[in-house]
Amino acid sequence: MIKEVLAPAVLPAGLRVYAVGDVHGCADRLATLHGLIAAHAARHPAPAALLIHLGDYVDRGPNSAGVIARLADDPVPGIPSIALMGNHEQMMLAALGCLPAAMAEGVSPDPLSHWIGNNGGVTLRSLGVPLAGGVAAWRAAIPPAQLAFLQALRLQHRVGPYLFVHAGLRPGVPLAEQAVHDRMWIRQPFLDWTGDLAVGEPGLVVVHGHTPARTVEILPHRIGVDTGAVVGGDLTCVILEADRVGCLTA
Repeated sequence: MIKEVLAPAVLPAGLRVYAVGDVHGCADRLATLHGLIAAHAARHPAPAALLIHLGDYVDRGPNSAGVIARLADDPVPGIPSIALMGNHEQMMLAALGCLPAAMAEGVSPDPLSHWIGNNGGVTLRSLGVPLAGGVAAWRAAIPPAQLAFLQALRLQHRVGPYLFVHAGLRPGVPLAEQAVHDRMWIRQPFLDWTGDLAVGEPGLVVVHGHTPARTVEILPHRIGVDTGAVVGGDLTCVILEADRVGCLTA
């Protein structure tokens, strides 16, 4: 575990949040990280804990099917979990023709080519279906319970002063008016912003993935958790509790 440091905000008393960055098909490392989370929770019991996965479970890495199966089950027994939708899940579900309408803002007019052009073929291989099989065969390769899990992925989740979302927010826009597309896709001007992120939300801290960095980024208004697991970096989980933040890596 990386040494704890002062967090940019304070969680309500008695609550701990584990937040995991972009997995991208790294199923073995996700299993290892879940084991580390379980061990940490056993060594340091908390009155209440929550596990949040920040999206981008599929594509690029070798075993997206394994990641989906793990997350759709009970990733860390004893700790409730929430899974957010990343832009890669949005692309995948749009290509499969089963993206919920509430998540469809900004989808490519050619969703099939868009997903395959963003490493969707790697996910299909892990599902055991050929690229030439066609959309119906691709969709049928996903067990119904796992497909339902993907369709039920959330856009965001808030805990006290922390907002968990895949990519970020559009600076200067009230939370209620934030675009679906931005919350799954934005990079700039979110990443370089230095003030309050949302109108009427002073002190809000966004915990996000989507944009990889060499290490976890802990700033006054955002915490970046994507440390590039699929490109040679770590798969990271930040631990938020009271006024502290720490990390586990696999």
